[in-house]
Order: sequence, then C-alpha cells, then structure tokens
Amino acid sequence: MVDVLERIDGVELRSQRLKFRVQSWGENSLRVRATVLNEINDALDWALLEPKESTVIVSIKDEVVSVENGSITCVIKLSPDSISSQPWNMTFKETHTGKELTAEYHHRFKRWRGVYLKPRGGDTFACEARFKAYEGEHIYGLGQHQHGRLDNKGCVIELLQRNTEVCIPFMVSTRGYGFLWNNPSMGRVELGHNGTNWVADRTTQMDYWITAGGTPAQIMRQYAEATGYPLMMPEYATGFWQCKLRYQTQDELMDVARGYRERGLPLSVIVADFFHWTLMGDWKFDIEKWPDVPGMINELDEMGVKLMVSVWPTVNQLSENFDEMKSKGYLVGSEHGDESHTQFLDKRPEGPLHMYYYDATNPDAQRYVWGKAKEGYYKHGIKTWWLDACEPEIYPLSPENLRYHIGNGEMVTNIYPMLNSKAFHDGMTAEGEEEIILLTRSAWAGSQRYGALVWSGDIPSTFEAFRTQVRAGLNISMSGIPWWNTDIGGFHGGDPDDPEFRELLIRWFQFGVFSPVMRLHGHRNPTVGVTGGPNEAWSFGDEAYEIIKELLMLREKLRPYILDQMREAHLTGAPVMRPLYYDFPEDQQCHVGDQFMFGSQIMVAPILEAGKRSRNLYLPGGARWREGDTGEVHRGGVWIEVDAPLDRVPYFYRE
Repeated sequence: MVDVLERIDGVELRSQRLKFRVQSWGENSLRVRATVLNEINDALDWALLEPKESTVIVSIKDEVVSVENGSITCVIKLSPDSISSQPWNMTFKETHTGKELTAEYHHRFKRWRGVYLKPRGGDTFACEARFKAYEGEHIYGLGQHQHGRLDNKGCVIELLQRNTEVCIPFMVSTRGYGFLWNNPSMGRVELGHNGTNWVADRTTQMDYWITAGGTPAQIMRQYAEATGYPLMMPEYATGFWQCKLRYQTQDELMDVARGYRERGLPLSVIVADFFHWTLMGDWKFDIEKWPDVPGMINELDEMGVKLMVSVWPTVNQLSENFDEMKSKGYLVGSEHGDESHTQFLDKRPEGPLHMYYYDATNPDAQRYVWGKAKEGYYKHGIKTWWLDACEPEIYPLSPENLRYHIGNGEMVTNIYPMLNSKAFHDGMTAEGEEEIILLTRSAWAGSQRYGALVWSGDIPSTFEAFRTQVRAGLNISMSGIPWWNTDIGGFHGGDPDDPEFRELLIRWFQFGVFSPVMRLHGHRNPTVGVTGGPNEAWSFGDEAYEIIKELLMLREKLRPYILDQMREAHLTGAPVMRPLYYDFPEDQQCHVGDQFMFGSQIMVAPILEAGKRSRNLYLPGGARWREGDTGEVHRGGVWIEVDAPLDRVPYFYRE
C-alpha cells in the first residue's frame, strides 16, 4: 500500500516505514529525500541553499505520479500490490521532449530496488541509490581525483577527503543533467557500465538534487544557484604567486620579494608557509624570526604584493590555546580511545608529536579560531589565507572513530573543509572585507561560495603526475570550483640543477599561465631540514629563466582577460578552465582530456610528455582558430600537428 501526499512543491510517498519526498528545488531542478525515521529532516540542507520559487505541476493519475518543474519531470510508477519496501519505480525525463535523463535501477529480485536502506544501529543506516547506465554517456566533475581520467565513466570514486583527493559529489552527464549527492557521509559512487550506484556508509536520510539543462553552461548555472555562486576573484590574484616549502624568516622572504622587483618580474602574492608560527594552534607569528610583520606588509604593499599566511587546523598540546579549546569542546573528539588525530612535526617538542584538530563543524569553534587568526594576523594587515591540511588529514584514516559537533565522523566528515573555509569567510565578512580568497587543500559542494581556491595537494614532480593534474583540474572545475591551481613543478622532489626537472618545470609553467591561478611551489632538492631548496623563477638555470620570464609576461598580458572570465564565473557559475565539451557539446571529438578551454576564447593544448617538441591536437568545429605564437589561422573541426619547442606551448584564440 502506497500513500501519496500532494505538497505545494511536490509529493511525498509513504509505504510501510519508508518516507520518500520529491520536491522542486530551484529552476529546472528537483530534490529527492528518503528515510525510515519518523519524518524527513528539513534542517539538513548540507550544500543546498534555500531555493527560489518555481512553478510546479503535480499530477496523480491511476498508478502514475509526476512532478514537473520546468525542464525536468519526475515520473513515478506505483506498484501498490508489491510487498517491497519501495513499491514504485522513478524516472527523470526532459519535460519538453520526454527524453529519459536517468532512471532508478530495479532488479527483478525485490532487494535490488532503486533505494536501499540498511540499518547501521540507532537512527542511522547505510544508503544506496541505484540508477541505470547508458551507452555513450560521459561523466564530468566529482571533485579532484588522481586516477588520470577526464571521463569518470567506468570509475569507482571514493567519497572521502584525502590529500590530493577532493570529494565534491556533483557530476555533469552528457545526457543533459547534473546530479548532486547531498550527503557528507563517507561512501563511494560506482559509475559502472551496468549501473550507477551512490553509496553513503552511514546516514539518517538519503538526499540528492538533480537538474536538467540543454547545455553544460545551463547545468552549471543552476548548480551555482542551488549551492552558491563563486565570489568575485580579487584582481591581484590573477597575477603570479611565489612560494616554496618554507621561508624561514622575514628577511629570507623579503629578499625573494625584492629579487622579483629588482629583476623587473611581476609578482602578486608571496607566501609565508608553515612553521612561521610559535606553535600549531597559537595562530600567530614567531617574532624572533618575523620581528616586524606590519613593516613587512607595508613594504610588500608598496611593491604591489600581497602576503599570504598558512593557517593549519591542528593544535599542539603545548599551544597556549589547547587547554581552553579542549575544555570548551572546540576540538574534534573520538568515539573510542585517545582524541589525538595525527602525528606531525612542530617547533616543540623535537620530532613527531600527536596533534589535535579544531572542530570546524562547531560554530563557536569557528569563531574562536577566527578570533585568534584576527589577533595574530589580520590586525597586522594580512587578508589572504592558506588553509592547509583541512581534509582534515587524520591518521590513521578512521572517520568512524571521530566525534564532531554535528555527528559521527563517518556521517559528516566530508563537510569539514567547507566549514573551515566558512569560518574565515564569515570572519572576514564581519570585518567588512569584500575581497576574500582562501587557498585550501580540500573542499566540498558549496565551498565556492566562501572563496575557496583549491590546489591539487602534495603531488610528485613527475610528468606522469603533471598529466594527471590537467584532468583533475578540469573535473574540479566542472564541480562548481572555478578557482583552482597546482604546485608548478609538483611538490615532492625536483632538483633545480637537473636538466630533466628543468624541462618538466618549464612545461608546467606553460600550463600555469593558463590555470585559473598561477602559483610556483614545491619541496625542492637538495633540501636542508624542512625548508626546501631554491624555488624562485631564477633558480633553474639561464635557459629556463629566459623562458619563465617570457611566460610571466604572457600571464601579465592575459590578466584583463582572466579577470573578465572570473567575473563570468562569479555571475553564472561558469568554470574558467573547462573541457572542450563545455563550449562544444555537440562535437563528439571534444571529449579529449589533454586539451581545454581557458575561458570562452582561448584553447590550450599543453605538452605533457618529456622530450616532446610537437603534438597532435583537435580544433573544435564551428569556429576558426588563430595560433597564439604564430598568428596562423586554422579552420575548426580538424586534427592538426603543431610545433612545440621547449619555449612554446600550443594555444589558440577562438575567432
């Protein structure tokens, strides 16, 4: 027996203990929730914002229920005589054509229904939502992953934050829809050729959002409307950023900044990375090594350079704030055993020690940490933040043993980086700041509304890793995060005197010119302690320096264009770096993974292999393409071979 309750914004179905709701949630979009608890919990919005009103048409006729919201219609076929816990089948269609976008997958045996809820104890359960697979479907998005593929079809993606792996459970399908798994539980998505399964290991209700769009641009705009538009990128951030593993002192950092000025090289941001502090959890400079922070910032301002500081969410037991934070419940707890979360180095004591994470899911803890950062940094003039290690980087990785303010770690851990960004966004906003940018190693759905600039984490300095980053960047851009970058040259390794590394670095610099943010970083060899070797534009020999200098000038030339693309991202949710498919969805040749559009007018084909001095590339149809270096014009819809000596990256202007 199925009870169908019509609502002003959709319908709710009830059968035995299962409650199942389909309701409008923004333009051309529907939200679907289910639970076996007494009621669906309306307080758990997670990534979704309150939607604008939309016109909903509900039809209940015989054994068919439909909910129509603009371009998307959910058709529910009832099976009232079924003894299954979910006696209905659900299909999502494009309203004006009737085309099937996706549909629940149902096996003839009763257990394999579209929604499967398995008790996990108390008021929680494991949840699976199963959908059909389709031949020829391509799937983009799902955050940032190191599997090296652009098309996620055929992959199993773990839904868990890790260093280099960013969990954003939103995908764009070439069938004309976008899908958000609105659940911060750890789990997975299986994008098989025989079905698509979304899995939450532990939750209180199933929750997803689906939107229909005629173009990828429409899907991305509706996703931004549902989860938040990106902020407007500050103009200074479109320039070149300099950092290395660690500048140990104020004098060392200032010598580098002055070195850029003396050489006439553009520089927009320089970074004071970790260990500039007294202890982790103090959130302030060590004045013995950084004696005049206001004076340093004033001199940098005169150069047109912003100082960014690294802020970790970890707390040393010796920190001046540890006892207070522990007593007030501002630290992440544990379900069993010791409450320390990871081992890392700090200034005291010597060697590895146990660290604790502040609880970013606790609003009071957010305000507390911002208050310390305000006192230790902001009051000196620092307004640009690097939020490192914010997955959080727990070791051993056992989210089920974590106790957050909002619940068990297995249920909520993926939302931590978004709420960590929210802490600094809200703090800056309360101070009247409008230009907010947060370099962060992790993110979740909705992080873009808080100014998150994601980078791809601690990757190795190899061509293999380089190739992977291009595809990782395209997918996170299709996940609603238009601000993204990599460590130019990779993070782990790279000898500045090694000719092979110099070639990699040059090719990575070329890619960096056409990344949303251009930032040099890395732990170079030979290393001294935890400082890293030289990693400045002039550190890699004369030949490399001359090429890098020209690339920095090219970036400067492109900055007005980049700012225009950032404004478009802010207003529409359009990714800046994006697959060719985004602009040419009808061209079946445009699902290549090693070319991309940089904004609407530039197409880039980076060199991703050692020793390559030419490459084959595709020019999308429906446009003419002018080579950036030579000015030669080509018609679209063809594959061509282009020269790419070490000092040239193939890029084309769309005419």
